Amino acid sequence: MTLSKIVKIASTKEKFLSLKDYIEFCKSYLGFAADGLQAVIVSQNENHYRFYQYKKDGHFNITRPINSNLMYEFSDVSKIEKEFLKILHSVRDIPVDDKRSRELIKRGIYTIQQSIGSALDALPAGASNIARKVNGDLFERFIQLLIKEIGVTCKTGTVQVPVYLNNELQFHMSYQHDLLLYNNDDLKVIGSVKTSSKDRIDKIFLDKFLYCKLTNTMLPHIAIFLNDVQRKNSKRQDEYGINATFLPGHFKAFTVKLNPLDGVYYCDIRPNMETDDLLWKYIRTIDHFFF
Repeated sequence: MTLSKIVKIASTKEKFLSLKDYIEFCKSYLGFAADGLQAVIVSQNENHYRFYQYKKDGHFNITRPINSNLMYEFSDVSKIEKEFLKILHSVRDIPVDDKRSRELIKRGIYTIQQSIGSALDALPAGASNIARKVNGDLFERFIQLLIKEIGVTCKTGTVQVPVYLNNELQFHMSYQHDLLLYNNDDLKVIGSVKTSSKDRIDKIFLDKFLYCKLTNTMLPHIAIFLNDVQRKNSKRQDEYGINATFLPGHFKAFTVKLNPLDGVYYCDIRPNMETDDLLWKYIRTIDHFFF
């Protein structure tokens, strides 16, 4: 499949209505990337990250950082095509120490979503804002579809929060959320799904604080992120590197002084999230969420 056709599909949200749509697109993109790139650039400061550079048909653009430890190649596409959904369907019965299944879920989600994001990076520079919006919306829909696939009722939309004064209902306040998880008709978990925590982490903590304060409940709030890295701009290929966009100080301050979140999950987790005792208490890789 040509890059122009791949980009056209990635830019059309109506093309992604089922998990099979996501998987089929990923297969097409990995097939293209196997021999259709101008170059693969290695990050200078964290060598397991790569940048794909397109040819003229992709305006010679350079993609977002790709974690080569997570991103499957076309030779591995059968794992996504044949095993990914099977593991998801039987996730309740798989032992939690089944490392292979957990790795496949984590890498599968990362590869599928990064295929979309990388394809959108081939758009001309003036379309970058549109690309970010489409990529974020498709990641949100992807996570919703995955949750529904394992049999959990999942919705997105507005919650009407009742506001009381002196035990009397005064009015309702509308809250828009990415994920609303239900058991029967009872709302059990509120979630936020973002490709990155950049410029968003504070709001997620505040949303939990305000919701629980207004409703006088302790309803769990979770957050799911794809990654927290971005390209460090440089005019020279041999200087390409990555910057972390996660703000550990903000996360710790809101956790300790406001309220902790009830689960934070990453596809591409940063090293300090695994070595810092406070961060590791609240942040895990995305396979923990599904298993």
